[in-house]
Amino acid sequence: MHPMLNIAIRAARAAGRIINRASVDIESIRVTRKQVNDFVTEVDRASEQVVVETLLESFPAHSILAEESGFIAGPKCRAGRASDPGVDPSSAWLREMEHLWIIDPIDGTTNFIHGIPQFAVSIGLLERGVLTQAVVYNPAIDEMFTASRGAGAFLNNRRMRVTRRVGVRESVIGTGFPSRSMDQLDEFIGYFRRLTLEGAGFRRPGAAALDLAYVAAGRFDAFFEIGLSPWDVAGGALLVTEAGGLVGDFQGESEHLFGGRVLAANPVLFAAMVQRLKPG
Repeated sequence: MHPMLNIAIRAARAAGRIINRASVDIESIRVTRKQVNDFVTEVDRASEQVVVETLLESFPAHSILAEESGFIAGPKCRAGRASDPGVDPSSAWLREMEHLWIIDPIDGTTNFIHGIPQFAVSIGLLERGVLTQAVVYNPAIDEMFTASRGAGAFLNNRRMRVTRRVGVRESVIGTGFPSRSMDQLDEFIGYFRRLTLEGAGFRRPGAAALDLAYVAAGRFDAFFEIGLSPWDVAGGALLVTEAGGLVGDFQGESEHLFGGRVLAANPVLFAAMVQRLKPG
C-alpha cells in the first residue's frame, strides 16, 4: 500500500472515531446553518481538524483544501501557512499545486444530524492536477473505500469493479437533488424525467462521496449530480476510475473536479449517459 494512502487512512479513522463518539448523543450536537439546506456541526470541525493535523504531521510541505477551513497553504506557497476560508475552490491555480489534499470531514452532514448512517469522511490527494490517492470512509458501518492511482480500488481490502450494465433501462442511478441553488432545479427535473421515462431506477442517499464509491463498488451503475464542490468529488472520483469506470462532466470532459457537474459510470454506460444529459 502506498505510504501516502496509509496516512490518509489513519486520518480518516481518527475522524471516524470522533464522529462515532458524537453520534451516541446526536441531540446535543451544536448545528449551524451555513446557507439554505447546508449545515455544519462542531463534529465537522473536529473531524476536519484531526484530518488536517494527521496529514500535516506526516507531510508538512503539502497544502490542503478543506470544506470548513478553506485553503491551508504549505510552506512552499507564497501564501504561507495561513488558513484562508475565502479561496474560491474552483480557482485554476489549485489544479497545478504539487500536493493538494482535498478534504470533506463529513460528506452528508444532514444525514449525520438526523441519525441516518449514510455519511463519510472523504480525502483525496491532487498532484499537479492528477488525483493519486483517495479514501472515502463511512464510520457508521466501518466501510473503508481506498484507491491509489494505478493500483486499483478496494472496499475493506477487497478489490472493487464497476458494473457491466450498458442499458439505462436496467440501471440504478445515484443522484442528488439540487438543494442549495434552486436555479438548477428545473434543469435537474428535466434530466430526472427523461431518465425515469426511459426506465432508470433512481436513488438519492445524500452523500456524493459515497455515491461515487458505490459506483466503484458496483452498487450503483451510474451517478450524476449538479452543484458539487471539489471536496465532494476528489475521493470518490479516483475510486471510480481505479475500479474501471469513467468520471467526467456532463459533456464527458475532465472538468468534474472543479466544474461542479459530475457523471460516473462504466465506460459504455458513461457514453450513453452523456447523450442523455445533453441540453434540450
